[in-house]
Amino acid sequence: MDYAMLGSSDLRVSRICLGTMTFGTQNSEADAHRQLDVAVAHGINFIDTAEMYSVPPNAESYGRAETCIGNWLKRQARDRIILATKISGPGRSLNWIRNGDLAFNRKNIRAAIEGSLARLQTDYVDLYQLHWPDRNTPIFGQYRFDPGKERDFVPLEETLAALAELVKEGRVRHVGLSNETPWGVMEFLHQAEKHGLPRVVSVQNAYSLLNRTWEMGLAEIGFRENVGLLAYSPLAFGLLSGKYLRNAHAGGRLNLFPGFGQRYAKPNVEPAVAAYIELASASGLTPVELAQGFVASRPFVASTIIGATTLEQLGEDIAACAVSLGDQLLQQIEALHLRYGNPAP
Repeated sequence: MDYAMLGSSDLRVSRICLGTMTFGTQNSEADAHRQLDVAVAHGINFIDTAEMYSVPPNAESYGRAETCIGNWLKRQARDRIILATKISGPGRSLNWIRNGDLAFNRKNIRAAIEGSLARLQTDYVDLYQLHWPDRNTPIFGQYRFDPGKERDFVPLEETLAALAELVKEGRVRHVGLSNETPWGVMEFLHQAEKHGLPRVVSVQNAYSLLNRTWEMGLAEIGFRENVGLLAYSPLAFGLLSGKYLRNAHAGGRLNLFPGFGQRYAKPNVEPAVAAYIELASASGLTPVELAQGFVASRPFVASTIIGATTLEQLGEDIAACAVSLGDQLLQQIEALHLRYGNPAP
């Protein structure tokens, strides 16, 4: 297993991170613990979760993933695990979380971290992330900024000041963002520098062969400001594994939870998936090896977040991240990218 420093932090994370949004719904707690054990046995020290998980989000599944992890974590050497979680934000009608009051203000941030720490059965988290922006932004399949949807939001300085308190108290070691835009990242960095507040060390955004929008502005920010990308959905909800092309009714989130994958319900997704799968076959690779190997090879990716519902899938994902793609294959991938662009932003 390879490791890297996460942005400007002192966190030495495995280049593979175990994502846990299936824990508690698609995976039982026993399944979750087996996945965690296998991940650690492979050298993975980085675990990502969120108060909202498992998915799809609802009142019954809220907090289940953190609870599953907490019951496992209490039997582990805490200082050997890099644990990340996230606070849910406004704009998504999650009324069962803090009665729908989800603005990133001091009251809500403190309530959220207290709940997460209790479920995780730990005194601190290594990385605390804002799951999506408080303000109006296009996220989760939306791709155009709409000024007509503007709403009030907590000033970023106020949010950072509340997070700074948690860092000072030792409840949080570092802070990060998720589903963020170039403006948001730069403004958080600006406010941190201006007011002596914690700098964000990472951004957890979608990144895959179908969605390389990170490269269109955020990659330069990450490089110049030393902010690492935590790449989620490297298999694009399983589409890049090819299972939905082989069997339109294959088990998986896209079929189990209709409407959950709106990011991938766009016209150019299926032909792009077919093209990448054909390239993988012609190159002697599985579709998973091509997709995971590509993401893991990008120099701006600090860690690739993988998720699975079976141990077989988990093992395949871990192995695929170590696959080396030669220059010729990377050029062929670029040719397809120029043809299909980012069909699932």
